[in-house]
Amino acid sequence: MPLVLVSSPRFVDHVTPAGHPERPERAETLEAVAARFRETGGMVLEPRSATDDDLARIHTREHIAGIAARRGRASMIDEDTFTSPESDDIARLAAGAVLTAVDQVLDGPAGSRALALVRPPGHHAEADKAMGFCLYNNIAVGAAYARSRGLSRVAIVDYDVHHGNGTQWSFYDDPAVLFVSSHQFPFYPGTGAASETGRGAGLGFTLNVPLTMGDRDEVVERTYAEVVLPRLREFKPELLMISAGFDAHEMDPLGQLRMTTAGFARLTKALLGVADQVCQGKVVLVTEGGYDLQALSDSLDAVIEVLRA
Repeated sequence: MPLVLVSSPRFVDHVTPAGHPERPERAETLEAVAARFRETGGMVLEPRSATDDDLARIHTREHIAGIAARRGRASMIDEDTFTSPESDDIARLAAGAVLTAVDQVLDGPAGSRALALVRPPGHHAEADKAMGFCLYNNIAVGAAYARSRGLSRVAIVDYDVHHGNGTQWSFYDDPAVLFVSSHQFPFYPGTGAASETGRGAGLGFTLNVPLTMGDRDEVVERTYAEVVLPRLREFKPELLMISAGFDAHEMDPLGQLRMTTAGFARLTKALLGVADQVCQGKVVLVTEGGYDLQALSDSLDAVIEVLRA
């Protein structure tokens, strides 16, 4: 299938304090994955930078201005979330990488797939707040952009170990975007109960799948087969987007789920199967968490192998 990666060596320039799990070495890992893909004939694109107007489809103008005001200096937003002198530029590249990926998939042939290898991650960032290592909500900005290009239904599936609160709230009252999140619960950021299903016109278009500490591949895959995949088929998105966080891996230091590299590959393959059925296989994946560098590298390689099949 046609697959492109979107990445930039500049993602290393978002610097966090010593000992922080969302560290620049994660960008070096992403670059190494992209280099291996390129060496085997794959196409790797440089991202464009998200503009204020791109970001404002999701974020308030005050939030955008607040992050921009931190340019040129290091700052702490909360106990988890920091900026360095170039962080606004790099976070705009992370969001812009998803826009680049969306264009590649929507303008490409049936079966087009794109993987945005980005940091900082995005799914915790809310309309007016950076949190959980995230400055801008990369995948939400991308989904809103896809809608602005004329799509009437977009689905987002988030299999990061943490609930994607920012993505959920971005579309909580919007029936045009189905948001599905599987995540360890209860866990940071405290949201993502099964009872959170949307609001107003969006009621029924948020599907939270809480998982329990220690859950392994078979539990996750069975839950997807029984709950998530049928809902995706019912919704029939025109584009499937995946928040591909790998901190549910058994090696990850932050989460307590026990997925394996092979499990992530099978889970992604199952999602691709639904995309092939309902939206001509058009899929955009965006990296989120994943803090064991070897597990991150191995999982991305395995997912890329599935995407190329």
